[in-house]
Amino acid sequence: MRLPGEPSGHVMGEREFDAFYGASVGRLVGQLYAMTGDLAESQDVVQEAFARAWEHRAELDLHGAPEAWVRTVAWRLAVSRWRRVRTALTLARRQGPPPVVPPPEPHHVVLVEALRQLPEAQRRAVVLHHLCDLPVDRVAAETGSPVGTVKVHLSRGRATLARLLAHTELDSGADRLPEGRHG
Repeated sequence: MRLPGEPSGHVMGEREFDAFYGASVGRLVGQLYAMTGDLAESQDVVQEAFARAWEHRAELDLHGAPEAWVRTVAWRLAVSRWRRVRTALTLARRQGPPPVVPPPEPHHVVLVEALRQLPEAQRRAVVLHHLCDLPVDRVAAETGSPVGTVKVHLSRGRATLARLLAHTELDSGADRLPEGRHG
């Protein structure tokens, strides 16, 4: 490989690059696998190094050491990935295990399932107004809709939810059987 700024020799063409790739990719993956101990990672970094070599093919010299260039780039990519993973692991260790999050309550699951059945505009309006406690004018501003349209979405969404939630644990008017009675 020549250094940037040196006079340009022969620019590696597509066929030459393909031949170079075909002749060296397996060897380079094997070498990086031996260095990293991770076959999938080795394949990934060698492919990325070849992509970079393609971008810099005008600087590659077939008669020099293009394979060494690709190997060096692949190794640097692997080291960079290791550093990112190590940093992430260190941060995760410092933060400790994630807090235990209890499962959602059954009534929450029922409500979310009903909300999923609403058209997107109605669902968004209902959630913003009733769950986020935004006034209608703020819902209109956030959704980019006129206030009248938001009111229509809310009205239709509430009507659909009432129908969907009828006879569920969220229907306050549903007749419930007393505990212990089955029927």
